[in-house]
Parts: sequence; C-alpha cells; structure tokens
Amino acid sequence: MALGGTALLKAWLVLWVAGQVLPSVSGCSWSLYEWMLSGLCLAKFDSDMEGLHRDLWCSWPDTVEIYGDVTNCTYQVALRMYCFWPNQIVDRFFVQIHQNYFRDCSLTGRLFHDPPVSILAPFITVPVLITLLMTALVVWRSKRTEGVL
Repeated sequence: MALGGTALLKAWLVLWVAGQVLPSVSGCSWSLYEWMLSGLCLAKFDSDMEGLHRDLWCSWPDTVEIYGDVTNCTYQVALRMYCFWPNQIVDRFFVQIHQNYFRDCSLTGRLFHDPPVSILAPFITVPVLITLLMTALVVWRSKRTEGVL
C-alpha cells in the first residue's frame, strides 16, 4: 500500500492543485479528500509502522511520533483542501488504523489498580488513629470541669 517516490510526488501535486482550484469552485471534495488521506497519510503511516518491529506496535513511546505524524497529515490535507477537520472521514480513517495495527494491544499495565498494602495501609490507619485520638481528647477535656467558671 506504500507509494513509491513518483506516486507520492504525484499525490502531493494533486493535493496542491486541489488546494488551488477546488476551493474557489466547490469547497471541499470529500471523495478526493478521502483518496488523499489514503494515498498520502495512510501510505506513510503504513511505511513507518512496517519499519518499526511488530513487537513495538503496542508501545506508545515507540509509536507516538508516527501517530502524531499521521494525525498532522490528516489535518494538513484537510486544511489545504478547505475541508473541516476532524470529520467522519478522519474518524473512519483512524478506526481503520486501529483495527489494522492496534487491535491486539492489551490494556494491561494501563488500567488503574490499588497500590500494594504496604503503601495503602499507612494512608488508612494514620487518619483513623488521629480521628480516634482527637475524639478521646475532646471527651476527656469535656469531662474535666475544674477551672472552668
């Protein structure tokens, strides 16, 4: 699905012409926009992801730059073609990317979970003990009536 150098140059040329001619004539051409996303953004994303070892596809630190580039690409194409961004085409585009590359990525390690008991116990027992101590001090002080006028 990756484009060669000549095909990529042609796609950018079409994008430039579309950005110069289409806005004055008809505004956004959604079908051309979708074609450009596939030809430019998806092709580069596919190439970048194929260059990354498959075991690293689920590693956010390793894919964040590639993901940011494809997001920026969809925005730049929309900007040059006078299309709204984000839109339904972009939504479908990213759903397709996630289905192809990230469907096997588990959420393990990213889910919230309780800390270990050795950390959690002091945060529970200290406030409880302080509350009991303060209650005992108030009760003890209220029973002492000496020196009160």
